[in-house]
Amino acid sequence: MTHYDLAIIGSGSGNSIVNEDFADRKVALLEKGTFGGTCLNVGCIPTKMFVYPADLARAAAHAAGLGVDLHVDAVHWAQIRDRIFRRIDPISVAGRSWRMNGNENVDVYEGHARFTGLRQLDTGTGETITADQVVIAAGSRAVVPPIAGLDQVEHHTSDTIMRIDELPRRLAIIGGGFVAAEFAHVFGSFGSEVTIINRSGALLREEDQDVSERFTELAQERWNVRLDTVVSKVEEYDGCIRAHLVRGPETGTLDVDALLIATGRRSNSDGLDLDRTGVEVDGTGLVLVDDYQRTSAEGIWALGDVSNRYQLKHVSNQEARVVQHNLLHPDDLVRSDHRFVPSAVFTSPQVASVGLTEKEASEQGIRFVTSRQAYGDTAYGWAMEDRTSFAKVLADPDTGLLLGAHILGPQASNLIQPLIQAMSFGQTVHEVARGQYWIHPALAEVVENALLGLDTDEPSTVTPG
Repeated sequence: MTHYDLAIIGSGSGNSIVNEDFADRKVALLEKGTFGGTCLNVGCIPTKMFVYPADLARAAAHAAGLGVDLHVDAVHWAQIRDRIFRRIDPISVAGRSWRMNGNENVDVYEGHARFTGLRQLDTGTGETITADQVVIAAGSRAVVPPIAGLDQVEHHTSDTIMRIDELPRRLAIIGGGFVAAEFAHVFGSFGSEVTIINRSGALLREEDQDVSERFTELAQERWNVRLDTVVSKVEEYDGCIRAHLVRGPETGTLDVDALLIATGRRSNSDGLDLDRTGVEVDGTGLVLVDDYQRTSAEGIWALGDVSNRYQLKHVSNQEARVVQHNLLHPDDLVRSDHRFVPSAVFTSPQVASVGLTEKEASEQGIRFVTSRQAYGDTAYGWAMEDRTSFAKVLADPDTGLLLGAHILGPQASNLIQPLIQAMSFGQTVHEVARGQYWIHPALAEVVENALLGLDTDEPSTVTPG
C-alpha cells in the first residue's frame, strides 16, 4: 500500500494546489473522468465560447432599430462546435500529460476514488493508497429528475448538449436557472425554436426579484416559456420526442427534436463513501467545511462544488488557494472569504449580481435604501436605444456601505466589478461615486448614477477635477 504526503480527489481546481512549493512532497492525484474538471470541459469556458457567437447572431435582431440592416445568412453549428473543442480538448490532454509525465513527485490515478477508511483510498485502479492529508475536490454533476420515460429517450444535460452533431430545429429545456437561460440564448440565437419548461412562475428566481421579473418578461417575448409547468412523461413519437406537460388542472403535449435537462447540479460527495471517514455532509450532499476548508475528519479538506453552494469557478479557485496555503503553513491558517461572492449569467440580456437581494435584506431585518438606474437614461443607453436594462444597488443608509448590486443588461458581468471591489474593500457609496472619474459617456455611468441615487447619511466627497 503506497503512502503519500497528499492525495487530491479531482483534477479541476484541486489540481492547481500542487505547485513548485510541493516539490518535496509525494502527491497522488485521483481523477475518474476527463482531466481538468467541469469548468474547462463542460462548464464555464465552452459555454461562453458558444455564447459569444450567439451574441453576434442575436445582434442582427436589434440593429434595424438603429438604422442598420443586418441579417444572419447561416449558422454553421459543426464549425462553431469544432472550433471550441479543438481548442479545449488539447488543453485537457496536455494537462493530463504534464501531471503524468512532468512531475516526478505526482502520481496520477485514473479511476473512481472511494474512501475505505480515514485518509485511505481505493483508487479505482486496483490499488489502495493512504495519505497524511486528503483534499476532496470531486466537483458536482447535473441533476436528472425522475421523469417517466426519460430513460427511454435520448436527452442531454450541459455535459453533452454542446457536442451534438446538428442544431435541433426544436429544443425543449426543462429548468429555469442559469444553465437554462444560457443555453436558451445560444440555441435560440442560432435558429432553434426554444421552449423553456419551468415548474415555478419565474425564471432566474435566485436573482433579485426585479431582475427575475424583467428577465422572465423578456424571455417570454423571445422564447416559448411555459411557467408553472412540469413534465410528467416523455416518449418517442413520430421521429421526435413528445413531452407531456401539466400546468395545474391543464395537460398538453409538446413535440421537439432535442431535450435538455437543466434542473441544477449536486455535489459528487455521495460517490466517495464518506461514511467511512467521519466527514459530515448536509442534507443536500454538500461536504461540510469550516472557514479554513477543513472537514469534520482530521486531515481531510474539501473545496469547490463538492462542498459549496455557489458552483462558481472563481469560488473554487479561491478555496483552492486557501487550502494550498493552509497545507503549506499549518501554523498560519487563512480563511475563505465568502462575504461578497459575485455571479453572472451569460444569457441575453446578461445578468450579474453580488451581495444581498432586496428580499434577503428584508428577511434578515437589515435596514437598506435602494436605487435603480435604467440604461436608457444614460448617454450610452441612448446610443443603444436600450429600453429594458437597469442596474440596482442596495446600501446601508447609515454607513453608506453597499449591501448588494444587481445588473440586467449588456456587459453586466463587467459593469458590476467596481461594485464588487467597493464591497470587498469597504468603500462607501460616495467614495466610489465621487472619489474617482467615470468616463463620459461610457456605459459605466449606469453604475455611477445608480450609486448617486442612493439616499445615505454618509458625507459626500468632492468630485475629482
